Amino acid sequence: MAKILILGASGNVGSALVQQLTAAGETVVRATSKKENLQADQVHYDIAQNVGLEAALEGVDRAFVLMPPGYTNQDVLAAPLFAAARERGLKKVVFMTAMGANADPNAPMRKAEIALEQSGIPYNIIRPNWFMQNFNSFWIQGILEQGKIFLPVGDAKGSFIDARDIASVAATLLTSDTFANRDFDLTGAESLDHHEVAAILSEVTGKTITYQEVSPEAMRSNLLAAGLPADYSEFLLLILSFFKLGYSAAVLPTVEEITGKAPISFRQYAQDYRQAWL
Repeated sequence: MAKILILGASGNVGSALVQQLTAAGETVVRATSKKENLQADQVHYDIAQNVGLEAALEGVDRAFVLMPPGYTNQDVLAAPLFAAARERGLKKVVFMTAMGANADPNAPMRKAEIALEQSGIPYNIIRPNWFMQNFNSFWIQGILEQGKIFLPVGDAKGSFIDARDIASVAATLLTSDTFANRDFDLTGAESLDHHEVAAILSEVTGKTITYQEVSPEAMRSNLLAAGLPADYSEFLLLILSFFKLGYSAAVLPTVEEITGKAPISFRQYAQDYRQAWL
């Protein structure tokens, strides 16, 4: 069995990935930026500060890489990790970015992808669409306080994907070389606008939940008030503007092609996370 390093192990995708790999009998090492009270399967690695890299890669065969939220210089953060992974002879790196990351070759996220593609390391790049789990995390305050989803995306549709499906794809790619050196856009099985999302959440919870479009300026104020850095707030506004233009609507068969399982539906997600909105 491989020894697999997981960056972002406490997030929606990372935690599900750790669970799936562990259940399959794989040896998993969870990277954490915290120094104290490390658990037996944790190693201190702060990618934002480039601290702990050598220890994190000790004995590792494969790695799942996800940049920490709040940073827009993904290429700078990823460079030391990919260089060290090459020197260590890692057998596979699975790098998660976001759908549309390859649209601009000069964007930091795409530069990070290119660095991995040109590194000589066997790799996969996965670019998931917007997470279903955003509705029980990032967008939850408006739902709980006012029964509203506030976003600047108009009536555009999105093929939202469950983080658990992303984890299943990553687990397959980490433990198999069938799809080596390929990149994949990942979506859910249906495309919904936010009125349809709100209707499903209302049906599942028994509460009245609606969608209300807000201006980018109002969204910016909300993001900054929540403590997000200004540059990261602008990055989120940029990709939300792409959503409004329809770039998140495509439905692709990739999840089922890789995992052999149909993606989780939005209704199933809502039922599984129902308690979050009560």
